[in-house]
Amino acid sequence: MLLTITSTSPQATDLGFLLHKNPAAVRSVELGFAVAHVFYPEAQPERCTVALLVEVDPVALVRRSRGGTFPLAPYVNDRPYAASSFLSVALRKVFGTAMRGQCEERPELPDAPLELSARLPVLPCRGGEGMARLLFEPLGYQVSAQPIPLDPQFPWWGDSPYSDVVVSGRCRIRDLLRQLYVLLPVLDDDKHYWVTKDEIDKLVGSASEWLAGHPERDVIVRRYLRHQPGLAADAIARLLDEDAGGGAAQTAEGAEDADGGAAQAAGTAGTADATGAAGAAGAAGAADAAGAAGSPSAGEHARLRDLRLTAVLGALKASGARRVLDLGCGDGRLLAGLLRDGQFEEIVGVDASAAALERAARRLRLAEMAPRQRARIRLLQGALTYSDRRLADYDAAVLMEVIEHVDPDRLGALEQAVFGEAAPATVVVTTPNAEYNARYPGLAPGARRHPDHRFEWGRAEFRAWAGAVARRHGYAAAFQPVGAEDAAAGPPTQLAVLARCP
Repeated sequence: MLLTITSTSPQATDLGFLLHKNPAAVRSVELGFAVAHVFYPEAQPERCTVALLVEVDPVALVRRSRGGTFPLAPYVNDRPYAASSFLSVALRKVFGTAMRGQCEERPELPDAPLELSARLPVLPCRGGEGMARLLFEPLGYQVSAQPIPLDPQFPWWGDSPYSDVVVSGRCRIRDLLRQLYVLLPVLDDDKHYWVTKDEIDKLVGSASEWLAGHPERDVIVRRYLRHQPGLAADAIARLLDEDAGGGAAQTAEGAEDADGGAAQAAGTAGTADATGAAGAAGAAGAADAAGAAGSPSAGEHARLRDLRLTAVLGALKASGARRVLDLGCGDGRLLAGLLRDGQFEEIVGVDASAAALERAARRLRLAEMAPRQRARIRLLQGALTYSDRRLADYDAAVLMEVIEHVDPDRLGALEQAVFGEAAPATVVVTTPNAEYNARYPGLAPGARRHPDHRFEWGRAEFRAWAGAVARRHGYAAAFQPVGAEDAAAGPPTQLAVLARCP
């Protein structure tokens, strides 16, 4: 199977730096089921093409076979030449560094949009050319798909289920690679390996910047996870932030209904930034426009989450903290931001959920982290409503979108454990502003943004709670909005910084 990617941007041979593959050399990588070869058919300053050729071992393919619809299916099939999940695995193995946006020699290159086109000479499209357009065009690409006849010598036989597809647009190379990685098995509507919960992490990790806002999100998620409704529900819930005004739960339930399942949606972490070839600036602009019209979009919700993260990190930096607790760390989004800043010398993530801590470890790549960096961070399992000596004597603690998940009659226990026992010098708290919920058209009056929220407070209620906590434990409270403020409803998220009085 073959994939070619061509750059026609000035200094097109910069593609070699981005992909970490020398245009003057041929690179071969063993994949277990195949050998992947990377080479450059052309490498000129005005046009550069890289080719990924995957030679599948038919014997290894039979050994890995799950059987088929007829006895000889493991031997007679299209897997050696049709672009599929085999090619996705090869992409991740061969171009993994480029997919992460890393380029040490030319650090400015990964963020530069290029004129790129990807050609897949034999691409199975379950749904035809129309499906390829539905998947790629919303990301800003132009799609050309030429059906391949079953046999040119017998045109009356008609077309095969394969197409010669070219996808082109102005985008970053990492966006193109990540989107191909996800969408190739979606177009094929199959995978060559068993799908488990680990696939959700791969999907969210590769598609968090664009999938939540994609109009065909549910189709993509179901196909990518081989129509397993429980996994699809979990993936959609993780892709959508709870800022989406109930959309996570509603959409996840819709995915279950469409597949005939009954699993419950769970998890709230993810990213809903609808960026791709169109670029991040365009998505942010669309989100701003939607917010002005009073109809928040998926892109705006993602932008709000980013704004919240930025506000929390800013408050921590301003406090001068060096040793920080992330209480209720979830899948580690804030921990990743803390690790990127050298000011924070000791970082501890705490969560009651072992599964959340596992996701955080995967997000942070703890197993691959350099020893010096690894020494800066720990993950601890623990309940925030109980005293824990491990959490004492830290400079700062964060409760980011946490308190609303605690039963009201247990808030006193959380207060005592955090402010009375752990007693960090600074505590940063964020929570949704219930007054802003009316600006979410998908949220029924009186409903909460997420089914796990035990309550949601307006501005006066949050200020009253934070002020009372501050008085009881010797802190001073300051407040700031997060997100664009509505004249009547205020900001979507409210933030308090409680600093211990000298």
